[in-house]
Amino acid sequence: MNGKVSIIIGSKSDLEIAGKAEGVLRELTVNYETKIFSCHRNYKDLESYLASSDADVYIAIAGLAAHLPGYIAARTKKPVVGVPVNKAVGGLDSLLSIVQMPKGIPVACVGIDNAENAAYFAQRILELKNQTSI
Repeated sequence: MNGKVSIIIGSKSDLEIAGKAEGVLRELTVNYETKIFSCHRNYKDLESYLASSDADVYIAIAGLAAHLPGYIAARTKKPVVGVPVNKAVGGLDSLLSIVQMPKGIPVACVGIDNAENAAYFAQRILELKNQTSI
């Protein structure tokens, strides 16, 4: 399939959740890469990456206050799918942080720890991109 997905996680502790998305994307033969960038600790590196990335869709995996998906969405016009991670409060803090974006900064959101659905959703976006008419 033409197109590429970028999975971005805020820390190494999210690698297990990212692995769920990677498994689905491999199975679907979707090109992807996984990167670790904190929008708090190394935001300049993240901004450089976003400016040069050839990804068509971003999957942003984040726990706690979950700034990462919104941070990415505020810096690109490409689709962003947020995956809230259960690190505290059953993951509700992450879920609410991702879905409560201001108007004009859309972020799609899947269920808590459900990176598989983020991968399926990214694949559907790429399918639309590859169609000449719908």
